[in-house]
Amino acid sequence: MKSLKTIGLKTVGALIAATVMASAVPALAAGGAQHAHEPKEGFSFTGPFGTYDQAQLQRGYKVYREVCAACHSMNLLSFRNLGEKDGPFYDPKFKNPNDNPVVKQIASEFEVADIDSETGDAITRKATTSDRFPAPFPNTAAAAASNGGAVPPDLSVITKARHGGASYVYSLLTGYKAPPAGLKIAEGQHYNPYFPGDLTSAWSGDHKHVPAGGVLAMAPPLSAGQVTFDDGRESTLSHQAADVAAFLEWAGEPKATLRKKTGVAVLAYLLLFFGLTYASYRMVWRGKH
Repeated sequence: MKSLKTIGLKTVGALIAATVMASAVPALAAGGAQHAHEPKEGFSFTGPFGTYDQAQLQRGYKVYREVCAACHSMNLLSFRNLGEKDGPFYDPKFKNPNDNPVVKQIASEFEVADIDSETGDAITRKATTSDRFPAPFPNTAAAAASNGGAVPPDLSVITKARHGGASYVYSLLTGYKAPPAGLKIAEGQHYNPYFPGDLTSAWSGDHKHVPAGGVLAMAPPLSAGQVTFDDGRESTLSHQAADVAAFLEWAGEPKATLRKKTGVAVLAYLLLFFGLTYASYRMVWRGKH
């Protein structure tokens, strides 16, 4: 029978190997798209100890509000989430985010659909902190009609729904290019090497060298100087894309920082427990082999 020492060491070795292999596997692009990449300065939230940059989240919200919100909904996000811990407008003075004046002001800039409690008629009213972000269109048919037949996806969990997460969003927003010669693109369509797709049928060149990426109905939404940042950050295309990608990453997982801290604490506990267990084994079985 194998000794506890042998089994324990093999188990720990297997866990370490599995962890290393999982982290070493490259991110594979779907549909022949180019690999997504981070901005030059990276993202503050990546890695086991990464945290959200509140200033970046505030800038990212502004990009979403002034550009993306015209077409894209965020149905799973409530205004009060903006004032929760690790959120863009968190203020420790307001433990209840519903009391945060900045969040109140943001909510008041929107109108939401409601029902008159007395008459039962459909009405609109100013949003409160407890309301969810309103959709820009009343239904999918209206959204499609306003966007060339394509329904803009909800952005609440877009970084979780797309391979590459925030890196994919950043790459897509900064990756629009003129279609290569030999690629026929329909009117109203836009080529992007980071958008998953199969361009074989539209490619007249060598089918062994079909261009990476795909086409989408959304025109390039961002351009340099389009959004003015309150903190003075230069409003380049890369900066706007990085900031809104970070905001969408937070929106998809606002408790990521807490999850990481908990995970590190659990791993530290497990390592300590293993050390105590191994020390106990050595003490109990010393000299009995």
